Amino acid sequence: MKKHGLLYLLVLVSAAGGWFSLPLLASIPELKFSTASGDVSRGAYLARAGGCIACHTDRKGGGAALAGGAALKTEFGTFYPPNLTTDVETGIGGWSQEQFATALRHGLSPSGKPYYPAFPYEFYTRLSDQDIADLWAAFQTVPPVTQSSPEHQLEFPFNLRRGVYLWQSMFLGEQRFTSQPDKDERYNRGKFLVESVTHCAACHSPRNLLGALDDSALFSGGVAEAGDGAVPPITATALTDAGWSEVDLGYALKTGVKADGDVFGGSMAEVVREGTAYLQQQDLNAIAYYLLNRNEKRVKPL
Repeated sequence: MKKHGLLYLLVLVSAAGGWFSLPLLASIPELKFSTASGDVSRGAYLARAGGCIACHTDRKGGGAALAGGAALKTEFGTFYPPNLTTDVETGIGGWSQEQFATALRHGLSPSGKPYYPAFPYEFYTRLSDQDIADLWAAFQTVPPVTQSSPEHQLEFPFNLRRGVYLWQSMFLGEQRFTSQPDKDERYNRGKFLVESVTHCAACHSPRNLLGALDDSALFSGGVAEAGDGAVPPITATALTDAGWSEVDLGYALKTGVKADGDVFGGSMAEVVREGTAYLQQQDLNAIAYYLLNRNEKRVKPL
């Protein structure tokens, strides 16, 4: 019995040691920017494309722009996007550009705490130094609003934020966007927008039990917010089979109106209203061109 008791104690101590050492997994290299200044206009454009305004503004509740978003209901619980205004106490007014970059690329707050992947930093890690500098310059122009967001409402074990360190070590791979040299400029522009800024795969792809993207079935459809049905596939095959053309898809991303006269519903309506409607038509066409011409394995839609 004494031996068993000692074994249980060792297991408990080892488990506790592992749990409290999880922050050590967050090994962040020193950030050295290759650019010193950002372009406010380009940064504002990227922020629109990236859905920053859509997620971090509570329109229905009459909230100020970027002062904190409405509840985001998921299968893991309810998340509340934080304040991104320049308020020092409740926003990002006290951050440095390096801390901003660390949040975008590594999913870590200035205090070193991990962000839940409801914040799509797994896509923003592809942003270049210039992209981040431009975004940072744009966010510096946002008026401060003192407003704290509610605590996330998550069930066990997802409410244990420390466990996100482990998630990041397993699923977050830092990588910058790279163009395909054998493809033209329009294809690569669409690839950049889809794979990093607009993070289309975040909603239009299935995820595993831990909430990580299923890389073998990207764009094959996903699960919408609670009670909002399924998110349709947007593979090249699925879009072609559904009758989408580049012109129709580009127009729909601008207006929310599909070729058959129907309109986007659910969260996609918000994506268009707060994000893609502001993009230049050539960028919307580039997104459509890329999605319709991606080389992919035929996958079974959800």
